[in-house]
Amino acid sequence: MRFFERFLPGRHQPVTDTAIDTALNSATRPSLNELIALRQQARKLSLDRKQAALAQLAGGHASRFRGRGMDYQESRIYQPGDDIRNMDWRVTARTGRPHTKLYQEERERPVVLCVDLNPSMFFASQGALKSVIAARAASLIAWAAVAHGDRVGALLFNGDHHELPPRGGKHGVLRLIRQLVAQSDPLENLQQPPHPQGLNTALSRLRRVSRPGSLIFLLSDYYGTDEETGKHLTQLRQHNDLIAIQLVDALELAPPPPACYGVSDGRNTGVLDTRSATARKAYSDFFSQHHQALQDLMRSRAIPLLQLSTNDDVASVLRSRFGATAARSAQENAA
Repeated sequence: MRFFERFLPGRHQPVTDTAIDTALNSATRPSLNELIALRQQARKLSLDRKQAALAQLAGGHASRFRGRGMDYQESRIYQPGDDIRNMDWRVTARTGRPHTKLYQEERERPVVLCVDLNPSMFFASQGALKSVIAARAASLIAWAAVAHGDRVGALLFNGDHHELPPRGGKHGVLRLIRQLVAQSDPLENLQQPPHPQGLNTALSRLRRVSRPGSLIFLLSDYYGTDEETGKHLTQLRQHNDLIAIQLVDALELAPPPPACYGVSDGRNTGVLDTRSATARKAYSDFFSQHHQALQDLMRSRAIPLLQLSTNDDVASVLRSRFGATAARSAQENAA
């Protein structure tokens, strides 16, 4: 509810634990079995670096995935035809003879999920909470990654940061899913006192989890972005491929019909009054500016931006962007 506070007149009232307990269901907290079952639907997703489907995402100008990186193997004496960009100048200076570096292609590519579980993510007016949609999307992407031989790592942040170094196979995904379920519990998160750490802190720590050549998915509603956010994204973008996924609710796309509405952040309640034209315009302007600023931020750094709504079928939306049909369509358009 934090982003609605400027529109909430009157005194807030505390929310009882009983009210929160009765609201827990599959739309407010993901289950282990649900996220594991997404493995079957993930088979229709493709994260292959040759896929051009990212060109369809908002925020355009996306580069193709860098794909699997290159690991240094050894240095040997330079031979005619070797790429001079791979010269090993230190060995050359030490031995007095020109040497070039040899690289070996990695067998796996790290895919890193950076998942925002801050208080504003525990919100929805319909469908499922943004935190639940993010957990489903992260699980689908993780299952798709390991199905194609890639390793999966993660950084989950909700005041604390939970870092998962990239690991391959089913166990890598199950480790992520267990953390997603544990950290997306609204009873735990919404009862914690407010904390200052947000997206910027997570992005600065993300470089500890990701290595050059990684494919990084950022799942957040992106409230609180600023100039520092842009600097972090620029640094990460230099050596990795980034894809931004914005979690939104219908109330963040258009104001509700004129009326008074009760809202809650899990600790307090308030009233959202949209009866006046002035209030509705201020409401629309606030969210329009937020969405436009985010699009500009990602576009300026060539980061594709995908929007997921709280009432979306996550698997269907991801298939439309990362499925085989979308890839063929994008490639035909590019040709």
